[in-house]
Amino acid sequence: MKLPTIYNVHLVAIIATLGGALFGFDISSMSAIVVTDQYIEYFNNPSGVIQGAIGSALAAGSVVGSAVAGPLSDKIGRRDSILFACLFWLIGTSVQVACQNYGQLIAGRVLNGFTVGITSSQVPVYLAEIAKAEKRGSIVIIQQLAIEFGILIMYFIGYGCASIEGPASFRTAWGTQFIPCFLLIIGLPFLPRSPRWLAKVGRDKEAIETLAKIQANGDVEDPLVIAEWEEILTVMRAENEAGHGWKKFFANGMWKRTLAGMSVQAWQQLAGANIIVYYLTYIASMAGLTGNVAMVTSGIQYAVFIIFTGVMWLFIDKTGRRTLLVVGALGMGFCHFVVGGTMGAHSKYVPGGIGNPPNANIVISVDQGAPANTVITFSYLLIVVYALTLAPVCWIYAAEVWSLGTRATGMSLAALSNWVFNFALGMFTPPAFVNITWKLFIIFGVLCIAAAGWFYVLCPETCGKTLEEVELMFAPDGPWAWDTRKGDSRLAAEIEAVNARKKKGEAGGEAAEVEAQPAAEAEKVEAAV
Repeated sequence: MKLPTIYNVHLVAIIATLGGALFGFDISSMSAIVVTDQYIEYFNNPSGVIQGAIGSALAAGSVVGSAVAGPLSDKIGRRDSILFACLFWLIGTSVQVACQNYGQLIAGRVLNGFTVGITSSQVPVYLAEIAKAEKRGSIVIIQQLAIEFGILIMYFIGYGCASIEGPASFRTAWGTQFIPCFLLIIGLPFLPRSPRWLAKVGRDKEAIETLAKIQANGDVEDPLVIAEWEEILTVMRAENEAGHGWKKFFANGMWKRTLAGMSVQAWQQLAGANIIVYYLTYIASMAGLTGNVAMVTSGIQYAVFIIFTGVMWLFIDKTGRRTLLVVGALGMGFCHFVVGGTMGAHSKYVPGGIGNPPNANIVISVDQGAPANTVITFSYLLIVVYALTLAPVCWIYAAEVWSLGTRATGMSLAALSNWVFNFALGMFTPPAFVNITWKLFIIFGVLCIAAAGWFYVLCPETCGKTLEEVELMFAPDGPWAWDTRKGDSRLAAEIEAVNARKKKGEAGGEAAEVEAQPAAEAEKVEAAV
């Protein structure tokens, strides 16, 4: 019996982005637990490289997942690739719950990371391919909100489980990771396949029907449906002529798009927000906050994250991507400099670590009063700036620079870039807390300034742009990135063209021809690809 299919785009997005919730759950499955006595005692107070390996194991698995996600998604579809990834989450979570040492914990997190690598790259692709052009940003940003809700929920689950005696504390917390995965597995079969993927594999009739149900309540004669379908066909023809394989990511100026998509994801990590997202509990301890006060203070940042990403959800398609990237990087850099400078001027070294039992990763104590308050305040402010800018925009921008034929694998490359740097920073951060302490924040501040310069010089505006405009911006003779502005979609003009053709056909007593675009239009789109 065929299952009913959901075509409401927002409901589809809510279900699909449970894949983002898995990402969020796994991030904060460590945040609230790494400072608990149960974790420190059971795993023999892991610090430095060992704690770095535990923290970065998720990213290590995600690198592999991202690498296989594109070819897998092109082969079996966006929806089914996400479903396939869920199997590894179930196995990885089982390993974590049953782990007897940190080696098994690392193995479980690597398996979970494999799932996250696939979902983090293919959920945005799936959402971008089902969303209306004018709503693309607000739909894709739901993925970021799902990540943040996952972080918040799992953090307070871990906080609550900290009151349980012995290893059951973290085993119970990690066991709750099964819940979002089961919900995702149940919901995915009710979602439609991407109409663009259906067209890509030759299932045209199903693609048109799906597109019509998503965009026009099933009316295949709706001008919007006809205009979008014509563009899909024309773009596919042009891409087939352009060839296959890895060459298409670098030939004819495509290397600029590849560089833009991959670099924006790398800078999202190098901007250093994850030092706060993953380890604010460490920073709170440095600032003299202990026990429940430290845990709640750290947890509030995740609620702040959600609130301000929610604010940006209302404006993401009204504000240029490029502006948010540049301003966000500068704002984050300023916050890093304030936190690092305050720690450097108002802290003392504590050999062996702070706490009872001592946490070997936390070796400086910030002076109480104004210095400690400044560190906490600007750590929060850094998260606010990140939530408004780089957190959602980097994923959206990376999804917008690819053509139809390169989107799935291209987004996998972008996610791969994200996870490679995530892994590197995950390995670097805990030893850096021990060895260079406050200077870590100065390093990230400098990287944020470099990111702002990179965005300003090399990242043209993509918000509201057509395929032709995107191609022009990345062409050798295209405008400088700083001369580009937010543009309007040409879909309205295409709809008017369809209406005009239909009226002309009706006036002549003939059925309007809607199977393909006029030759001039086809040539124009082919030139853009």
